[in-house]
Amino acid sequence: MLEEKNKHYHIINYGCQMNQSDSEHYAGQLESFDYQLAGHYSGADLVLINTCCIRESAEKKIHGKIGELKHWKEARPGSVMVLAGCMAQKDGEKLLAKYRQLDLVLGTFHISRFAQILAEFSESRQRRVVVDEELSDDEFAGSVSRRSGFSAWTPIMYGCNNFCTYCIVPYVRGRERSRSEEEIVAEVRRAVAAGYKEFTLLGQNVNSYGLDWGKKGSFAKLLQSVDEIKGVERVRFMTSHPRDMGEDVVAAVAEGKHLCEHFHLPVQAGSDRIIAAMNRGYSREEYLKLVALVRSYLPAASITTDIIVGFPGETDEDFAATCSLVEEVGYDAAYTFLYSARSGTPAAKMPDQVALAVKKERLKKLMEIQNASGLKRNQALLGSVEEVMLEGASQTDVNMLTGRTRTNKIVVWPRSGGDMPPGALVPVLITAAQTWILKGQKENDS
Repeated sequence: MLEEKNKHYHIINYGCQMNQSDSEHYAGQLESFDYQLAGHYSGADLVLINTCCIRESAEKKIHGKIGELKHWKEARPGSVMVLAGCMAQKDGEKLLAKYRQLDLVLGTFHISRFAQILAEFSESRQRRVVVDEELSDDEFAGSVSRRSGFSAWTPIMYGCNNFCTYCIVPYVRGRERSRSEEEIVAEVRRAVAAGYKEFTLLGQNVNSYGLDWGKKGSFAKLLQSVDEIKGVERVRFMTSHPRDMGEDVVAAVAEGKHLCEHFHLPVQAGSDRIIAAMNRGYSREEYLKLVALVRSYLPAASITTDIIVGFPGETDEDFAATCSLVEEVGYDAAYTFLYSARSGTPAAKMPDQVALAVKKERLKKLMEIQNASGLKRNQALLGSVEEVMLEGASQTDVNMLTGRTRTNKIVVWPRSGGDMPPGALVPVLITAAQTWILKGQKENDS
């Protein structure tokens, strides 16, 4: 099958930025076999669903999509359906048994082996689950087909050692393992040569980069190395664990030329009791000291966060502590979630699970507080000229362009003059501020 021409593939991605990067690796391997991208699964000979299991809502969507694709599979004899990613790693055998339309279930430890596994399936046509945790030396190797023409996801490590009590990631992504600095720098240089300008360094906890080799300070050094590569215009990173964020990283961003002034610092809760129950490894006071450290180096930096509402045992007092922390920090944005029990995690078995109605009410209140904070932070930029990296036309209005500031704020402004390519740096005068976006006009346009 892999030798035939004019085959098409379609990838359906769920979940985090790491999943998006993984999907680009799957796509690259398919294209090395002369598969071409199909805009919709209806026109594909192979469909790959890259899954997430961080929340129950994600799993429900994925189950629905697998069911929907049963009709596609029946209508296209010889087609191939692949389930990959975290949910595949967690429930591989069960999923293969439940859904006859699945051909391959591929876990998170075998991304670089996808082409080999697919070739073996093509010969045998034997349905298969591959979820063992055997690591290979070429885990980060393989072709990549990037979806963006100017911005590149760049994985620097896989796995997580933190074992937060609510989180499934260590169980489906394994322990932390870092990629060599030489490999990362070489990949960035190749991408620059291909026209890429912005790079996001990815890891479950980027601040732990290099610790599996016993080397402290490796992440700050890596940031400096990537910053110095000629042709790189912006460098971002995610995600940081507040417990492991050191002053060396903050200083590197402050001193770097292309390192973006945006720190995503997931706090998850503002109550010391709940933070401890989550096994986060820091206190409220320590977190606030980290925020103060960032702002002492970079007063204009944006700080964003993740917050879980309704963790088991969360009282009104605990929730009030989270609200007061949000007000005190003044986040630029916060991604807020209702606690979702994940089977296999300690929190799922904890007593005093919070009622859904209570969680929803708390979430509503928290979002009101954060929306006010986000609006205030954006309003402070009124009248300023921001350097915006153009992403393209607005999805809601083709007469408007959209892009992001160095601090990762979305900006929209009217088209004017000649077209600019995605990735162009545009000076935009900010004329209006909303909770999630800024509006403006290109500097010097009337």
